[in-house]
Amino acid sequence: MKILKVILTGIVGLIVLALIVALFVKKEYAVEREIVINKPKQQVFDYIKFIKNQDNYSVWNRMYPNKKTSYKGTDGTVGFVYAWDDKESAGEQEITKITEGERMDMALRFKVPFEANDQAYMITEAVTDGQTKVKWGFSGSMKYPMNLMILCMNMEDMLGKDLQKGLEDLKVILEK
Repeated sequence: MKILKVILTGIVGLIVLALIVALFVKKEYAVEREIVINKPKQQVFDYIKFIKNQDNYSVWNRMYPNKKTSYKGTDGTVGFVYAWDDKESAGEQEITKITEGERMDMALRFKVPFEANDQAYMITEAVTDGQTKVKWGFSGSMKYPMNLMILCMNMEDMLGKDLQKGLEDLKVILEK
């Protein structure tokens, strides 16, 4: 009985320690990747501003090929909503702002496997007349005590590799 008491005290102590640590762990994260595409800026922007095109290059959009998708509004314009639903993942992405030829901001609202409201953006910058730098960024936050997950998961590596792979696939598509 004494051993059980020691074990339970140890478990409770670890839980309390984790909750205290979570008070001091950051709650926000942000990741950005970039690539240079050998196409003029306007041509690149005209492709990426259509959310439906992400099905061709986004790692996340291709992760669930049997997902059900629905759309609201006109793709490539502010207010367009791309929603997806799969047993493992559900949510929606909305275009919240477009600076024509320069930048597109999106709100991401995840519902499954967990609820979260995050932000994403894509920026195009001319390098030369025939080359465009594309930046793809993602930011979000985790509420206490879930912010402990930021310590366990390296968001920079986890999200960064998917953003980079998506950009590399975008480059291949646009440079064909």
